[in-house]
Amino acid sequence: MPMLLSIKWENDRVYILDQRKLPQEIGFIECDDHEEVAKAIENLSIRGAPAIGIASAMAVALASMNMNVSKSSQLYEKLIPVFRRLIDTRPTAVNIKWAIERMKRLIKKNLHLSPYELKTLIKEEALKIQREDMEINRKIGEFTLPLFKNNCTVMTYCNAGALATGGYGTATAGMYLAKEKGIKFRVFACETRPVLQGARLTAFELKEAGIDVTLLPDNTAGALLRKGIVDFVIVGTDRTVKNGDVANKIGTYTLAVLCKENKIPFYVAAPTSSIDLKIKSGDEIPIEERDAEEVTTIRNIRIAPEGVKAINMAFDVTPSKYVTAIITEKGAFLPKHIKYIKNLDKIENLRLNL
Repeated sequence: MPMLLSIKWENDRVYILDQRKLPQEIGFIECDDHEEVAKAIENLSIRGAPAIGIASAMAVALASMNMNVSKSSQLYEKLIPVFRRLIDTRPTAVNIKWAIERMKRLIKKNLHLSPYELKTLIKEEALKIQREDMEINRKIGEFTLPLFKNNCTVMTYCNAGALATGGYGTATAGMYLAKEKGIKFRVFACETRPVLQGARLTAFELKEAGIDVTLLPDNTAGALLRKGIVDFVIVGTDRTVKNGDVANKIGTYTLAVLCKENKIPFYVAAPTSSIDLKIKSGDEIPIEERDAEEVTTIRNIRIAPEGVKAINMAFDVTPSKYVTAIITEKGAFLPKHIKYIKNLDKIENLRLNL
């Protein structure tokens, strides 16, 4: 299992691994209030849908601890702007809203407790979300593991690894388990412009784990898929919606279309917390647009002419017709099956054998 965690709670503070500085520097940002966590989410110090969900839950715990109230009902009222602030940090990833709604339900259910007791419960819930995410990741890995055959080649995009989650990752979970079982395989990691999460993060964490990883410029992926040397592609997701459409890092759609053209299986690793049954299709998913400087500069070094315009969409939507299967902690299933689900617990009844 990867040892470097993206976020941890120690001595009633939140420590966030500053992923902007990887792989050259390993350092943590110490946060003692929710605003510091919110800023870390916005500036990509921590990223990845599950990880920012965990961070948001911990931010709620920090905020509650910093509030002086005499009644638990007052605590809830004072937390309302905190909930709103955290949800607004990254609009595409559904895990933040999922985590905040879970914290809200917990608080409303326990308003009869004293403020001290409720604050303790809020902290315990945030830590529970992190533990659960690690368990969920491992289960996703167990359902992904049958895809890994000796000497196979896997391609992935962006970072859906341990650094994007509570541990193990989603798209990378099967890689870690395959490594544990002694299966020989190699990974092609696409660099992922413009912030280079594949180069800085995925290649870094897989190399640290002793996994055979090769870095690719994004525009090399199609040529390798056409050569037939890739057995399957697996990516993560920030939101999967009712019709099976998937929102993930910009460039995922391109890769999925290339897989369809070259008859390469394209899998999405998706914890059920990232499935949004309230949205009918990918056309309704809000797509975050980030500062143009992420495109025109690399680590503050300008690579484009001064004044040139740039489009910097953080995500794109892959229609369900390009997705071979969605792999969750409850099993793998076809994207089209999501439309029949009214409760995510029923996903288990739709399992596929990979």
